Amino acid sequence: MTGSIETDSTKDDYYLAGLEGGVLSMQPFCGCGNGLGEDYFCDRCRQKCSCRRIVCRDPETLAMVKRYIRKSSRFSGFRAELADVP
Repeated sequence: MTGSIETDSTKDDYYLAGLEGGVLSMQPFCGCGNGLGEDYFCDRCRQKCSCRRIVCRDPETLAMVKRYIRKSSRFSGFRAELADVP
């Protein structure tokens, strides 16, 4: 299942999160919609990105991410939301 993510230049950088075999998987994206590598540098915008928003593919992933945000200091600075699904 894929959802649409708003990708204009005013949006925050984000992780697109989903469950793969019951394990949380998160891929980083620039606010422009360009996928990011391990260095978090956007080739399109020519800038280093900082992902603090997690866009979840489905409600199950959102519930898991919200639990992590509440319970883990590694996730405490993130905010989570459900992807817009047409």
